[in-house]
Amino acid sequence: MQLPSLLGHAQELLLTIRNSDRPADSLIDTFFRSRKYLGSRDRRFLAETTYGTLRHLRRCEVLLWKGLEGTKAEIGREDGFLLVIVTYLIAVVRKTDLLTNDVVVKLQSPLLKELAPDLLQRLSSPEMVPIQDPVERLGVLHSFPDWLVERFIREYGEEEAEKMLASLNEQAPITLRVNTLKTTVEECRKALQREEVETTPTGLSPFGLELPKRANIFQMQAFRDGFFEVQDEGSQLLPLLIDPKPTAKLLDACAGAGGKTLAFAALMKNRGEIVATDVNKFRLEELRKRARRGGVFNVRSREIADVVDLVGDQNGTFDVVFLDAPCSGLGTIRRNPGIKWTVTEETISELSAKQRHILESAAPLVKKGGRLVYATCTFLREENEEVVEDFLRRSPGFSPLPPEGYLSKWNLLHLASGSYIRLLPHRDGTDGFFCAVLERNS
Repeated sequence: MQLPSLLGHAQELLLTIRNSDRPADSLIDTFFRSRKYLGSRDRRFLAETTYGTLRHLRRCEVLLWKGLEGTKAEIGREDGFLLVIVTYLIAVVRKTDLLTNDVVVKLQSPLLKELAPDLLQRLSSPEMVPIQDPVERLGVLHSFPDWLVERFIREYGEEEAEKMLASLNEQAPITLRVNTLKTTVEECRKALQREEVETTPTGLSPFGLELPKRANIFQMQAFRDGFFEVQDEGSQLLPLLIDPKPTAKLLDACAGAGGKTLAFAALMKNRGEIVATDVNKFRLEELRKRARRGGVFNVRSREIADVVDLVGDQNGTFDVVFLDAPCSGLGTIRRNPGIKWTVTEETISELSAKQRHILESAAPLVKKGGRLVYATCTFLREENEEVVEDFLRRSPGFSPLPPEGYLSKWNLLHLASGSYIRLLPHRDGTDGFFCAVLERNS
């Protein structure tokens, strides 16, 4: 497909994403499935351009307005998105050889044709006005909203916050969790090599493999045989750290599509009992499909409206209750950069209230001596420490287990953050996670 047409598709795709609360990856997948005529090279260009523009959106907008200084252009919403994409390609990734004046005049944008020669020249030599305020400076440089930058600086300090912001604009690696119910890490690597896919072992998870480049892994025989699941390395670590006994009775109360549920099943060697619940029946159906492919048969799934539905005859019966709580997902921004433009401070407050309710509702289900595990894929104290510490104040029968006791087995002591566990993309190369392991004493 010619570049002008591709840019028109990118404009349409970005407009769709910015008008929706759905994750960008889901919308991009839907967009591609409805346009079968797009070749693999076209899809790659559109995905990379759209993700890149979302990652650098605020910076691109600032550079664009700087480039438009002195013009009297009236810019509508659709033209604005096209101009931002052009800014990203020229000023951020420096594809000046692609976006020539000849290409721009073929775009369906009279405004851009009018502005083209002068604007393209200005964007090819972008100048940022020095910003003194650290919040605004980091917000523009790394394209994050000021409220979120302010939170990061307040909770992590300016130096650490800048490292986090920079790392969240990087592309996340593709990592696989080897299904040890069906194969070993080495045998899985060999199976992938036979399909011309090279992998390297992950640095933290003993069951992880990383792909150095993208591949159509869902079409591979090794995937159909249930040898692996696609799962971030950080997500692989949480079940590993909880390390349930094969005889355990475990509740995965917010199981979703079952990524961690299946990891628990492998660790328990298909023994014991895992109850996987979720409010979304479609996610649970995906879990069942994945379990069949992976040869998992110690999982029983159940749709619920609320965790409180389980309270009653199930009280005090679970060795482990695992809560992968609904959260803002800020730790997954590398994969879903649109999150930074949809999550608000009001969103965080609403989620925090929901998280407190889920944690308190699940507590009676844990047996004495059992563990209540609270996990999120976000960085903010309001969704993490503050939720757990509020629960502990009102629930004297629970106390946090010192992380050193369960981190040392896997040589992961550096993940300890006080009484809890924290994974950070700039330090650990994973998505961002928080985890608290609480023991019921009475």
